[in-house]
Amino acid sequence: MSQIVQSGGELQGILKSEDMVFVLFYASWCPFSLRFLQVYEKHSRGREKNFFRMVIDGNEDVFENYEIEVYPSVIFFKKGEVVRRLDGKHLAGLDEKQLVGLIDWCGLKRA
Repeated sequence: MSQIVQSGGELQGILKSEDMVFVLFYASWCPFSLRFLQVYEKHSRGREKNFFRMVIDGNEDVFENYEIEVYPSVIFFKKGEVVRRLDGKHLAGLDEKQLVGLIDWCGLKRA
């Protein structure tokens, strides 16, 4: 299961301490986010130290900082820098094929 990030400060600490990090930015009220969350959790198994998630509620400034405009969105960070991102499509969200493609591109294997 992915790890929940509660604040921007916590996210910054994670990005400083971990080499490769995937972060799912989502909204608890969004049906596309909730559907994709199940897919994200499925692919986080065996990779828990690299998979994090953050809900918008109370974290609007973080979402603005990373220019999250559509939910869900996934950003891949390497050594704290944004390397690649999957931005949800309006009224469609993201799908499993997109996430698998990102994971494969990053070369992250299961532990």
